[in-house]
Amino acid sequence: MTSFEPGDIVHAPFPHVERAIVVRRPALVLSIFNTRESIGGMLAWALMITNADRPAWFEDVPIPDASRQGLIIPSKVRTAKVATLATADMVRIGHVDDGVWAAVRSIVQDALELS
Repeated sequence: MTSFEPGDIVHAPFPHVERAIVVRRPALVLSIFNTRESIGGMLAWALMITNADRPAWFEDVPIPDASRQGLIIPSKVRTAKVATLATADMVRIGHVDDGVWAAVRSIVQDALELS
């Protein structure tokens, strides 16, 4: 069983918001949860990683030197697209550098601020 850490880049089935399909794509692990056996084990909150050439969204985070971090094309983290994924379906392909991780964490923490 592979273990995952926050900041890992994984290849995983990621649900589309626009269409009722799931596509395998890169994603950035935010957090790992150990669930009860009846649910199937480990789950991860993950953010979509997309092609850097796609139109920008508010709070996208570019991934400099994407190829050195396990990605095959210039990429960015789309912080607005989060999903819960089964870790059994994920394959680790890399890990983001500290600068990208700090930027992503800051955006997510601001978005999750609860009053």
